Parts: sequence; C-alpha cells; structure tokens
Amino acid sequence: MPPSDDDALTPEQRRLAEETKNERIVWWYLGYFLFGIHLVAFVMIYAVMHADR
Repeated sequence: MPPSDDDALTPEQRRLAEETKNERIVWWYLGYFLFGIHLVAFVMIYAVMHADR
C-alpha cells in the first residue's frame, strides 16, 4: 500500500496546513458575522425611518 499524502508530511507541515485551514474558517465566520450585523443595522434603520410618528 503506498503512503498517503498525510504520511509524507512532516509534523510541522501538517500543523501549518491545519492552521491555514482553521484560519480560513475563522475568516468565513467573521465575514458572515459582519454581513449579519450590517443586515440587522439596515433593517433597524429602515424601521426607524418608516415608523409612524
């Protein structure tokens, strides 16, 4: 059975690959979070501007 790619990587390379993957996930979560905050803010601004006085 030939060795897989994970077996060929050194522990340092494996750690860097995992760190890069985790960092990418954090950036996606940050993007969704910021998009959500802006969406809520725009809805609140719309509600305030169109509220009956």
